[in-house]
Amino acid sequence: MDCLEFAELRYGMFIHYGLYSQLGRGEWVMNREKISPEQMRQVAVNFKPEHFSAREICQLAVDGSMKYLVFTTMHHDGFRLYPSKLTDFHSWQYCGRDLVREIVDAAREHDLRIGLYHSLNNWFDQPDAVAALENPDAYQQFISNTFARLKELLKLFTPIDIFWYDGWWPFNAEAWQAERMNRELREIQPGLLFNGRNGLPGDFRTPEKHLTAPEPWAPWEACMTLNEHWGYHAHDEDWKSPREVIRMLLTCAIGKGNLLLNIGPRGDGSIPEASSDIIRQVGTWLKNGGMELMQNITPMRFSPGLRQPSENGDWDPAGPFYAQGQRMFWVLLYFPGQQAVLTGLEMNVKEVSCRNFGRLKFIQKEDTITINLPPTMKKELAPTLIFDCDRPPSIYRTGGMRTPNVTHPRYDPVKPDIKY
Repeated sequence: MDCLEFAELRYGMFIHYGLYSQLGRGEWVMNREKISPEQMRQVAVNFKPEHFSAREICQLAVDGSMKYLVFTTMHHDGFRLYPSKLTDFHSWQYCGRDLVREIVDAAREHDLRIGLYHSLNNWFDQPDAVAALENPDAYQQFISNTFARLKELLKLFTPIDIFWYDGWWPFNAEAWQAERMNRELREIQPGLLFNGRNGLPGDFRTPEKHLTAPEPWAPWEACMTLNEHWGYHAHDEDWKSPREVIRMLLTCAIGKGNLLLNIGPRGDGSIPEASSDIIRQVGTWLKNGGMELMQNITPMRFSPGLRQPSENGDWDPAGPFYAQGQRMFWVLLYFPGQQAVLTGLEMNVKEVSCRNFGRLKFIQKEDTITINLPPTMKKELAPTLIFDCDRPPSIYRTGGMRTPNVTHPRYDPVKPDIKY
């Protein structure tokens, strides 16, 4: 897989699972509560991922129309989810399972691309990053240990598609010896793609918890949580709705990027039901035309001429607009009722349709179109109306009740999430 192939995947699953999942207070619990390595060993004694099923995770990704996985092989707490000859702090030692192997094999069985997440820094191994920062001899040992760990991992699991660095604090690319790092890891797996979290730009960018395409454009993915934590938190019920996930997908698609959406299995490996439900609902929407929509959409624009164009078209209470050639797509995140009324059209509409409902009756009078919607449509998640037009679509609206005939500034100068 090359960078451009990666940029067209559009949707992937991030899986944060590790020893921290046992504690149920998020992935940074060791650091935030200053739990010692000795205490984490005691936590590891009870590490029993009896409900962790790589096949179920991969099937959920397939049900959600996701194209790839990224799995945490070792997070900042230093606990490896694979057997290692460099430490005894790993899953094979405590539960007799190689969870990374299970995920890699299951991903291949389900025709999913596979990425391995690995933290450069961790709070368990010694010397740690703080010691390396303070002492030159400790730094040399720290870097040697880091390279040995990365190379062991890639020799154990080959081939994979993506290597996902994280935990680059407190060093820059020079201190991490990042160019040598990428070069030597590519000698083990020549086709590997790297993200940009060892101080170098990488093959793709990874904005975290925001949807921002790089300028100038480069392949990118927005990594986002389904609630407010990456790792399992027993009391975080602040779930995003399926509509919010669809909106994130569309925003990423306009910026020609991917959405990497996270799940955090419980300590026993089971997936919170809310995560599964949201992913499956969005997957149904994608299978019913959503994925096709995301492949080539462009932002809707106000018309040019006297008026200044908007970067991302106008908003509507029912949902956003997108364009593709002479087609316009209106994603109804909020059902408008038996009739959908759209104003400001600067093109003639020849046909309106919706997948699962066929052609829809409509009347267009000048810049206003009224579409009759079947009552059963309100049960659908984010149905998308497709407008076939006589030219590339454009919509013009202002904050007034009619269009001014003179030059005026934009009425809504707020910048969009994505710059196109």
